[in-house]
Amino acid sequence: MSPTVLREGAYRFFFFSREERRAHIHVSHPTGEAKFWLDPAIEPAANYGLTPQRLATALRLILEHEDEIRAAWRRHFPG
Repeated sequence: MSPTVLREGAYRFFFFSREERRAHIHVSHPTGEAKFWLDPAIEPAANYGLTPQRLATALRLILEHEDEIRAAWRRHFPG
């Protein structure tokens, strides 16, 4: 299961349910995907095909919706 947390334009932000416990979010775009750590700081963890501009846009969107994303993480991965 990979619940969608946010959709913004062509970007979809989601979690994988059976993955590592360190807080992070995945982003999908028609041109590629990326993974961002949420802790201890928001930063790229992996990039699979996103241009630097699209990666920067994804980061900006994560920062703009940080509270919403963190709340969704806590709901999806309690305790």
